[in-house]
Amino acid sequence: MPVRDIAARAGVGVATIYRHFPTRADLIVAVYRHQVEACAQAGPALLADASSPHAALARWTSLFVDFLVTKHGLAGALQSDDAAFAALHAYFLDRLVPVCAELLDAAAAAGEIHPGMDAYQLLRGVGNLCVGAENNPRYDPRRLVGLLIAGLRVRLPNIDRNGKWYCAGRRG
Repeated sequence: MPVRDIAARAGVGVATIYRHFPTRADLIVAVYRHQVEACAQAGPALLADASSPHAALARWTSLFVDFLVTKHGLAGALQSDDAAFAALHAYFLDRLVPVCAELLDAAAAAGEIHPGMDAYQLLRGVGNLCVGAENNPRYDPRRLVGLLIAGLRVRLPNIDRNGKWYCAGRRG
């Protein structure tokens, strides 16, 4: 999108945009950082307001997926040699891994998920599930991420009325 269109949508002049963001890369970095901050701040708020830590984790990963899917178009720019993009990946990890870890720890402490899930691994897995979503209308990363998060839950053993353990689908 041309800078003049961005300025028009923001209701400011092009000179104002360039005064605050001398290069297009500076503008992209500012937007990206703002959205990473919003995602980071959402974690504690969701944990405080959700019905359970697992519900907070599920809602936060949904926000994270929205963030990733909308930012996938920036992937080429973010992997360029522009110095403005160099520190973004570290910033992303420094802000979001601890938030994810807090949500995972809270859900584990509540007995809702198995303990020991690594936040970096989870974020990496979610990110990989989001790859390709922009090019294929039949692919829904939100659904797969929802299944991933649901799969973290601790499952009680299958026990019949007599207290006997059984495999799902088989009783006897």
